[in-house]
Amino acid sequence: MTLLPDYLRERLAQPLPGVTAQLRMAPNPRRWPEPGAVLRPAAALLLIYPHAGQWHVPLTVRGSTLRDHTGQVSLPGGRLDRPDESVQEAALREAHEEIGVAPDHVEILGRLTPVPIAVSGYLLHPVVGAATARPDFAPAAEEVERLIELPVVRLLEPDAVAWEERVRSQTPGTIQNVPYFEIAGARIWGATAMILAEFTALLDRFDF
Repeated sequence: MTLLPDYLRERLAQPLPGVTAQLRMAPNPRRWPEPGAVLRPAAALLLIYPHAGQWHVPLTVRGSTLRDHTGQVSLPGGRLDRPDESVQEAALREAHEEIGVAPDHVEILGRLTPVPIAVSGYLLHPVVGAATARPDFAPAAEEVERLIELPVVRLLEPDAVAWEERVRSQTPGTIQNVPYFEIAGARIWGATAMILAEFTALLDRFDF
């Protein structure tokens, strides 16, 4: 039987589901960057690892002291620190700083479609990696309020996705219809949900 890392490595080398898949979990209406806006590069690590007989992905609930997206559920990630830092290097560095994942324990499998984030001015590049065992997680207290270990199969369950209406803070009075993944008592929405939507679309031919 094909293991998930082998399947993903092959699938990520092919054309990606892209924005079409991401939009399945995008708020409607979604705020997009203005035409011609210069977005700063950022990277996130979508890490799969085996635990308790299932593949998992680590997510973080962002700490209340952070400048952007406080309290939201995110993949470990952040901006590129140096002009010569690659997206892959930044994703591994951020995962190490935020949740203690050792970079040399991660095999990079490929990358998903970048997601523009207008509210913070970033273009987020998702990097997909795999570990052969559950990492020895060490969440950074100043950045991570809680670590969530998400079973990959949960994303495929019929009741994983729900919707709610929200009033947009940037344009008061505008109602958004916001899809989200309901995971471990947390709601995963926005850019993280869009990345997970494309990741989920890759799994359509994998036999769990």
